[in-house]
Amino acid sequence: MDLPEYRDGQRGLVWHELRRMGEQVREAECLPQARAVCDEMARRARHNVETLVERLTNQGFVFHDNNDDQTPRPAFIPPTSKAADLVDWLDDQPYGPVPLTVASWIRLVGDVWFVGTHPQWPQSTEADPLVLEAEQSFYSSLLEEPSTVRDYYADEYESWQDWSDDDPQADGFVLTVAPDRLHKANTSGGSPYGFALPDRGADGLFAAETTMPFVDYLNHVFANGGFFDPVPEPLRAELTTGLLEL
Repeated sequence: MDLPEYRDGQRGLVWHELRRMGEQVREAECLPQARAVCDEMARRARHNVETLVERLTNQGFVFHDNNDDQTPRPAFIPPTSKAADLVDWLDDQPYGPVPLTVASWIRLVGDVWFVGTHPQWPQSTEADPLVLEAEQSFYSSLLEEPSTVRDYYADEYESWQDWSDDDPQADGFVLTVAPDRLHKANTSGGSPYGFALPDRGADGLFAAETTMPFVDYLNHVFANGGFFDPVPEPLRAELTTGLLEL
């Protein structure tokens, strides 16, 4: 499960071993190598994100809000200086820690918003584009009163506690980082996407329409040019050529 094996192309085997280890990856003799693999995954993911932003832009794609105004907005915001502190804070919460892959994403990748319109593919708004906003740095500049992503997560957890107290069958807590596919397409939808917590393992579960390991979700989306649904050819080939497997 070490970094050389991951870099040598044995990524499927490495993730299998890391997931099989469960919370053992946090033991002192395992954590440095596990974290190194997750950080390398995040660096590769950031390369893919930045590549896709450039290629989609070149194809005429317009990144915009998921509302009627479709106001243009950034597709990618790198981690802020507070990203590492946010990870530490999340790990200390009653619902923490976050999986190592999620921690690496927050520290090394940042926030991604691929909602938008493609001039050659009208269905792009309905194709469940990649959105991952764990730090939610875009919204801080829009607030008239001081607030932080920590406040947001604290409110989310308090709401979940109230719900779970009233409903013994309530699902576990999910750290929400994205709207669901219908809200992305500016229609009423269901529950937002996020990470099932707590999770002391290496790679957590991303709860979306289909719940799957986070790295598997990312590989699926990158293989489709930044969308969960298939992108038509030749657009997909133009977007995905040379992207890195995680």
